[in-house]
Amino acid sequence: MLIPWEKLEKQTLFNILESFILREGTDYGSTELSLAEKRENLFNSIRQGKAVLVWSELHQSIDIKDKMDFFNGK
Repeated sequence: MLIPWEKLEKQTLFNILESFILREGTDYGSTELSLAEKRENLFNSIRQGKAVLVWSELHQSIDIKDKMDFFNGK
């Protein structure tokens, strides 16, 4: 189920983003970015509609997916 990020409190959304970043250990390029920079980049992707927040009822967890991958079933 998609979670409308606009309806979340700002701090709740930022906590979700930070949790995802720390869980994934994602590398964002050749330059090391701070947690705040990574969070801002991820937030921009969500705000621009490139990524979506997804609630998994099966796993009782929130994930962030590339919008195209999510809607294409990947």
